[in-house]
Amino acid sequence: MDPTDLMSALAEETRLGAVRLLWDGQEHCVCELMNKLGATQSRMSRHMGVLKVAGLVVDRRDAQWVRYRRNPNLDPRVVAVVEAVLALPAREKRVAA
Repeated sequence: MDPTDLMSALAEETRLGAVRLLWDGQEHCVCELMNKLGATQSRMSRHMGVLKVAGLVVDRRDAQWVRYRRNPNLDPRVVAVVEAVLALPAREKRVAA
């Protein structure tokens, strides 16, 4: 895995939120990710595509839904990087003045 692809995939707030949810090891429906992250279906699909290309997640089609989970075959060094990023405090939402 290219480090630039990994860091780029983790650099966007919605994608990082999806990784945070998927890092529990469970499978999550795209509809669940949409609801929890406040994203539209097309936006969520685009972000999940980036995470899939980066190798962080795998998907499975289940009727009309797509279910995602953490890639079980990740290099332990990649896992360590992702876990280090996830351990950082989340950025506070900015409030317009």
